[in-house]
This record gives sequence, C-alpha cells and structure tokens, in this order.
Amino acid sequence: MSMARKDLLGLRGVSREEIAEILDTALTMRKVVRSSNKKTAHLQGKSIVTLFYENSTRTRMSFELASKYMSAASANISASASSVQKGETLIDTGVTLDQMGTDVIIIRHPMSGVPALLAQNVRAHVINAGDGMNEHPTQALLDMMTMREHLGGLEGAKVAICGDVSHSRVARSNIYGLTAMGASVVLCAPPTLMPVRIDELGCTVAPTIEDACEGADVVMGLRIQRERQQKGLFPSVAEYCDHWEITPARLALAKPHALVMHPGPMNRGVEIASSAADSPQSVIAQQVESGVSVRMALLYLLTRREG
Repeated sequence: MSMARKDLLGLRGVSREEIAEILDTALTMRKVVRSSNKKTAHLQGKSIVTLFYENSTRTRMSFELASKYMSAASANISASASSVQKGETLIDTGVTLDQMGTDVIIIRHPMSGVPALLAQNVRAHVINAGDGMNEHPTQALLDMMTMREHLGGLEGAKVAICGDVSHSRVARSNIYGLTAMGASVVLCAPPTLMPVRIDELGCTVAPTIEDACEGADVVMGLRIQRERQQKGLFPSVAEYCDHWEITPARLALAKPHALVMHPGPMNRGVEIASSAADSPQSVIAQQVESGVSVRMALLYLLTRREG
C-alpha cells in the first residue's frame, strides 16, 4: 500500500479511492493506538518534522504521537523559536530540513497556499496541518473516519456543518472529502459568516439551523471566535446562540441517532450547548482518537512510496 501522490496538501481533487485507502489503513493503525504496547516499526529509520507557524495543541500532539508510535525520529520546530525570527524564509527552512535528511514535513501556517509552496521546493513529503482559511485535510479525514464507523458508510449521508464557515478550513476540507465519498453537506451560519458562492463547491446552504439539522445523520459545530463579534460579524454572543447554537431541541430535528461532532476546541454555550456536546450522541472524544490513527495512516502511506 502507498499513495500515488508525494504530498497531502488538501482534499480538493483527492479521489474516493484514495480517501478510502487512508481510512481503511487508519482502522488498522487504531489497533496500535488502543493496544498496551504502542510501538510498531512502520516508520523505523524515517525522520518527521512538525513545522508550526501557528499555535496548536491537539493537531501537533497527535502528529508527534503518531510519529513516535511508529518508531520515527521526530522533532518539532516552533516559528517563534526558530531562525524564522532571524529572517530565514520558509523555503530556506525547508531546504535546510531537506539537507538534514527529513522524510516528512508537517506544516501549519496562517497563510493559505504556504504548504503547496513548500512542497514545490523540497524533496520531503509535505502534509498540510492547516493553512489559513484554505484547508485542514487531516481533520476532515479523522471526521470521516469517525462518521464512517458509526454510520456504516458515507454514501448518501447528510452532514450539517454549523458555525463560522467563512473562516473554517475544516469546513472546506470536509466539503471536498465528504462529497467525494458520496455524502451531502449542508452548511448553516449567519450570512456574515458564510462565504459567497460556497455552494459551487458541491454543498448546499440552509437558511436556518433548523433546516440544516432536519433529517441529518451528523451535526457538526464549528468554533465561533469571539473576535468575530468584536468586528461586528454578528450582533452578540447571546443573539448568535438564539439563532445558531446546536442545542438538544435542534438536534431532535435530526435522525434519532445522529452524531454530534466538533473539531475543537469548543466554545460551550456559544456554537454548541454543553448538553449537546456531552450527550450520548456525541462522538467528539472519539474524533481525537481517530486523529492519531489517521495521521499514522498518512505518514505510513506517504513514506511507503520509497519502498
């Protein structure tokens, strides 16, 4: 098993077969995550570097654990502690890592397109861990892994994604991935937090959260950043909650055993009520476990290209 592509920069254009291969491999990797002896030789002799220009806790940690569980040599570089502060360019940093024998560079950056720029200039495999408002492919993959296990498949599933869609790279990657797998994606958000013409990506936009939740198999919340309210993108947190918060009453409009999901970190009482986040339907904790398994699968599949 290996991936035909050198890098994973996003899910746009990734085929159903490729996604299925990653998710199937992740199921195998999950056995390692759940075992008492979390050590395999899948990446023995490989070198993995996480290069983060934005803060992250769970994404970085899950990539680092994935590397360690598979016996890779791993290192992390924080932009604040690196030569970037001295004026070194991204490409200089990438070339330096290449010369040090790095096999995989995992990058998160506040500007869209930076992982693609890096990938063009290094021999190492590049994995996008989130770039600006563009994509966050591994988050969407772990979301799909979690959904697929509970629903039995993604074909024909209705997935409602509610919250700050405009600024969400998670939403974009999920739209690409889920539609490739035959699911339908319905978005809902205040008009000021909904991108113009996003329906051209193959999803639909619901006028209200009630419409979005109606008959849904999955209801996913997206984090609302309070600075959006300060910029006037919605009148107040209280008004946002009145119209857009995921609550048990709104969940009741979905299918009886619909999944409740959130990429984290959550603002309880803003985009999602605690009673919904902690309900028996919630698989938010399992998403975290799926994250390690998916990232193990990706690291393995990308590096298998070298035999």
